[in-house]
Amino acid sequence: MENVYFVSTPIGNLKDITLRALETLRAADVIFCEDTRHSLKLLNAYDIKKPLFACHKFNEREAAQKIAAAAKDGKRVAVISDAGMPVISDPGNVVCAVLREEGIGYTVLPGPNAALSALVLSAFPADRFAFLGFLPEKSGERKELLSAYKNLPCTLVFHVAPQDLDRDIADMYSILGQRRACAVREITKLHEEVIFFDLAEGFNGERRGEFVVLAEGAKNVQNELNALSEREHILHYMEKGMDKKEAIKQAAKDRGIPKSEMYKFSIDI
Repeated sequence: MENVYFVSTPIGNLKDITLRALETLRAADVIFCEDTRHSLKLLNAYDIKKPLFACHKFNEREAAQKIAAAAKDGKRVAVISDAGMPVISDPGNVVCAVLREEGIGYTVLPGPNAALSALVLSAFPADRFAFLGFLPEKSGERKELLSAYKNLPCTLVFHVAPQDLDRDIADMYSILGQRRACAVREITKLHEEVIFFDLAEGFNGERRGEFVVLAEGAKNVQNELNALSEREHILHYMEKGMDKKEAIKQAAKDRGIPKSEMYKFSIDI
């Protein structure tokens, strides 16, 4: 029998808590949460009073050991994050790994999820999508990650902090090229908003609140050609009989980037 429960919590509207989540939190002996002050708002709203312990990115391994020890002692442990599903762009993954290593069973209570809610609100293709979470802080790592996914013909979904909107969208454009995009903020809250824009133009809407940004997938991708360098890509079409201008245009189309971006790789051809 599982003694540890990963419980999804509302991403905005407190009424989105599930009946099973409330039942589990009330039955728990202890609750580990990302921020005790934040979690108290939810627990107080439903008159749940339990011992609270922190489990965040700076102490997760230590917290995981405490959770494992409590479970071995027969205590019922609930693990929550500030909003949404624990582990998904939130603490919890280390806890799961430690529990598996210790042979301790655990289960998950599904519920609110910002990325999936934003995908529905965007109306972008949802049959296949890639969730990339928060992009890395370092520029080189951001661009490397985006490059690994730029040729996927499916919707890309990102979590973005409001102060990082311009930075992340600029990098998306530099690597992914011109695409339709959508920013969804304050999901389930009073000021929920869906804003469509082009990556080339950037985002010009309200910047307060929590954001999910979605970009359309790559179109007309020829994976083998896109594995070439930009210069080799242009030369491929020229060797097939295209003049330089036509080759640049077609290579840019394959990669989903503006012709002007592609042109710089052809100067010495």
